Amino acid sequence: MSPQLTLHLGHRIAMSAEDFLVADSNAAAVAWIDRWPNWPGPALVLTGPPGCGKTHLAQVWQARSSAALVPATALGRADPVQMLGGRIHCVIERPDLGVHELALLHLYNIMRERGGSLLLTAEQPVARWNIALPDLRSRLLAAASVAVLPPDDLLMAAIIAKLFDDRQVRVGQDVFDYLIARIERSFAAAQRAVEALDAASLAGQRPVTVALARAVLNMQAGITDED
Repeated sequence: MSPQLTLHLGHRIAMSAEDFLVADSNAAAVAWIDRWPNWPGPALVLTGPPGCGKTHLAQVWQARSSAALVPATALGRADPVQMLGGRIHCVIERPDLGVHELALLHLYNIMRERGGSLLLTAEQPVARWNIALPDLRSRLLAAASVAVLPPDDLLMAAIIAKLFDDRQVRVGQDVFDYLIARIERSFAAAQRAVEALDAASLAGQRPVTVALARAVLNMQAGITDED
């Protein structure tokens, strides 16, 4: 069996206790999180596609700042001051999907008045959000913004290595190369692939090989041997 792949990347610990791996695709976003509390304004907009790691980064910042976590859909259902529960920092998840604009503007103003910070996570940049309230739109457009890119090959390899290591499964370099070339560039896809490979390996009492990886990925894609 080939030795387990070892990659030398930085680490951040998420609230889920999973390692957050730092690479070129997320280094700019990590730098902004590390820069807090010295942000140029009360808000930072963190954008990126699903599975890129922005939720993990938000968890890192939430743990560091003791921020309240508020889904955008919850804004408008209660007074923002009550939602903060005495805290002065807040994470707002997915306001790009729609948000109570007056409530978000009120929350933004509270942060500015109290010296607090607001981290907003979204898939789309602010310019693409459907915001009708001019005051809110101007404030968010003026806020600092940073994108998290999909994981590159190095980061995907590190993610897959960690997921296998967490399960105490040793695999060869050829398996890493095979998976990296074929699965979607996301944390979620890596987790699905590793979970399925581990289950197939245990069920068949066989090591994780390229042949097993091929069979598992084909099964996930709905491809049969006859296709």
